[in-house]
Amino acid sequence: MGKTAKTVRGTDTGAERFWEHTSLSEMTAAQWESLCDGCGRCCLNKVEDWDTGEIIWTDLACRLLDHDSCRCMDYPNRLAKVPECLQLTPETVGELSWLPPSCAYARLRDGKPLLWWHPLVSGDADTVHAAGISVRGRIKTEIGVPIEEYEEHLVSWPVTDTGK
Repeated sequence: MGKTAKTVRGTDTGAERFWEHTSLSEMTAAQWESLCDGCGRCCLNKVEDWDTGEIIWTDLACRLLDHDSCRCMDYPNRLAKVPECLQLTPETVGELSWLPPSCAYARLRDGKPLLWWHPLVSGDADTVHAAGISVRGRIKTEIGVPIEEYEEHLVSWPVTDTGK
């Protein structure tokens, strides 16, 4: 699979490779939204260890996450339908320590480049799936799983896989 850089066709993201010279806070709404690679990792439920404060990931996905496309099934209304959903903004990205290391928002926040499989780099929205970064084929729904059983669904791959 090639690792050539090009801009995804049909996206209104401004200049080619805008993320290399535009800060998160200066991005247009279209540029900001295009940073989402469609991995679905941020839509996984997480638990916090009360003793250490460590955030631990589960393989239980938000009820609005489409398990095949790894995209929200009701993105415009997600905050109303899922009160615990957090909207990523330049401010919240700066405060969230739990974003996976593969996340474009976290990578750019930390001064790191986008990885080869990111759709803005590869020019193909499916490379996130082909590289094994997305949650496709790895998740279960949170529906019907009591919070007390989340510990039975702990996983480490959201923070150990980056697809380098």
